[in-house]
Amino acid sequence: MAASLGPARLLVAGVTAWLLMVGAAPLIRLLAEALGQGAVAAAFADPAVWRAAGRSLRISLGAAALATVIGGALAWALLLRGLPRRGLLLFLAVLPALVPAQVMALGWIQASGPASPLLLALGFAPPMGTPNPVYGPAGMTVLLAVQAAPLVLLAVAALLRRVPGEVLLAARGLGATPEAALRRAVWPLLAPGLLAGAGLAYVAALGNFGVGALLGIPARYTVLPVLIWQMLSAGGPASLEQAAALAVLLAVLAAPALLLQALAARWAPAAGRQPFAPVPLPRPMRLAVLALVGLYFGLVLLVPLLALLAAALVPALGMELSAATVTGRHFAAALSPGAHTAWAFGNSLLLSIGAAALLALVALPTALVLRARPVRAASAATDLPYALPGACTGVAAILVVLSLPGGGALYGTLGLILFAYLTRFQALALRPAAAAAARLDPALDEAARGMGAGVLRRIFRIHLPPLAPALAAGGILVALQAVNEVTVSSLLYGPGTQTLGVLVFGLQESGNAPLAAAVSCLALALMAALMAAATLAARKLPPGTLPWRP
Repeated sequence: MAASLGPARLLVAGVTAWLLMVGAAPLIRLLAEALGQGAVAAAFADPAVWRAAGRSLRISLGAAALATVIGGALAWALLLRGLPRRGLLLFLAVLPALVPAQVMALGWIQASGPASPLLLALGFAPPMGTPNPVYGPAGMTVLLAVQAAPLVLLAVAALLRRVPGEVLLAARGLGATPEAALRRAVWPLLAPGLLAGAGLAYVAALGNFGVGALLGIPARYTVLPVLIWQMLSAGGPASLEQAAALAVLLAVLAAPALLLQALAARWAPAAGRQPFAPVPLPRPMRLAVLALVGLYFGLVLLVPLLALLAAALVPALGMELSAATVTGRHFAAALSPGAHTAWAFGNSLLLSIGAAALLALVALPTALVLRARPVRAASAATDLPYALPGACTGVAAILVVLSLPGGGALYGTLGLILFAYLTRFQALALRPAAAAAARLDPALDEAARGMGAGVLRRIFRIHLPPLAPALAAGGILVALQAVNEVTVSSLLYGPGTQTLGVLVFGLQESGNAPLAAAVSCLALALMAALMAAATLAARKLPPGTLPWRP
């Protein structure tokens, strides 16, 4: 060990420094900016801040409650009762969380307004001049709940892997009916999963910019993430300080949900020897439940996505989709040389793949030295940027970069967005690798060390092959979340650095809804391609890595 003690210490020091740079430093800088120079007092004296905070709190609590009901119902039908075609149904159940928020919001707008080409073609459109029902707090709450329901489902699914199958068998053996056995023996063990899912849903709704902007701004219903974006867009010497104060307020509002998730993790049951087996429903009831689940997917997914496609295929909103009006000019404009779409696609792919590759590379040595106390402490700081709303990460990234000598030159560049992505998704990339590294046999490392192999050689020759699937899993998860990300990039982009999410939002805000719909359809095609590639690689990934294959 003496020969490798120096390099090993350097590795621990380097990993610790990296984790502090992308995890602790942005949060400390954000807190220092918010607490200094009276920014908090000035922000809290503004009635608009309290109004936006109250609205964010009400919508997030409502969305979390509704998401818990929807996610719990889906868990009962798909996980506990084992409906047929379970794999396909689980994929559809998770899909609302994978479709970008701004795309889902556009789909819901086009599926419910009086100018909807799809509703006009079907004869279901409300009279012209009727307000769109999805604009405002009710529509925001429902859509945020639909997008967050998969988080509840996945939290329950993760906990169900630990539920002892013997519990259900014992309840049935005592004469309980299948439903009574589930209600009295299984659901109490799954309660921590519901609580954790509710916390995740609350934080996701609290920090969602896409839904808040596209459904809230037209109704003049401003929530905190939108208010932060408006402050930074207005500019001025005090705007950054005020935005930092609001980001800290957003983090404070998210703190109870993070605590709830931590408590739920402690209440998880001990794993049993026999895995849980779903209890099939009687045939008539199974068909009825399957029909209800299919109706839900049709209303929240199929209709909005068809409405989005219809809006992209007509010359202008307010025209019904028909053989006489269908056109592909909006897709042609989006794909034409020199269009902003090409730049946005390129920027999003470059940022998402770059962040995924870099974080997967860093996750390899980090996972191997995670038992070292400095690394373990520094890695805990990287969990917060991923758990907190994205607006906190965006503002913190700006503050860190502007604190560097010559950092102003990075403002509005892809480099700034990349740094924010590294900060936001470091924990996501590390989790699969850390779990896989914990299962490695230490005898392999000791044998290689005894044969004189140095630290780097052991990392790449001994540890990389068994950890490669987990590293790839972390990279895939980062790429899927980053490619259509909008909350962070909307605060950081500049000329020529628009991402797909920002472009869709900008087109809709400028009144070019058909082109925004066309770009959204192209963004969905890109997401589908990435998901297909991930699915093809799923056989080599750890179980439960992909959210649609729990």
